Amino acid sequence: MQIHLSPVYKVKPIPIEKIQANAYNPNVVAPPEMELLELSIWEDGYTMPCVCYYLPEKDKYELVDGFHRYLVMKTSKRIYEREKGYLPVTVINKDLSNRMASTIRHNRARGTHNVELMTTIVTELKEAGMSDEWIRKNIGMDKDELLRYKQISGLAALFADNDFSIPKRKRR
Repeated sequence: MQIHLSPVYKVKPIPIEKIQANAYNPNVVAPPEMELLELSIWEDGYTMPCVCYYLPEKDKYELVDGFHRYLVMKTSKRIYEREKGYLPVTVINKDLSNRMASTIRHNRARGTHNVELMTTIVTELKEAGMSDEWIRKNIGMDKDELLRYKQISGLAALFADNDFSIPKRKRR
């Protein structure tokens, strides 16, 4: 029997210069909460690692979760100096669609999402061939929420796997 070892058991200190943000994080944190996050990290240290995907061709780590913790280190001189420029990171190995889904799952329980960016993510997942069922399951959306994002996008291609025809009635 193979034992699953969660990534959190392999936290690595990664130089902040080797970490980059992803282009699809829809999570938004208001300035007062960012100040609170900076204070929390100052007072308690980094208590949760960031989650990244390693990009071997660039020798960089792309964030999947933890953008705001990353941003605090990039913008807070005192935290950068105390941590010596290293951010605690766990690494996952997933394709882009699954990394996007991971980002959303990590964020949905604790933040709000920018509608425009969520619409972009739904569009990209549909263009990558992900079904409505896959998106709902992996991002935690119900049918109505997914439909709203697809409607906002205005792209007919997002509706390609839906049947909108009115069933014909049988004549007697």
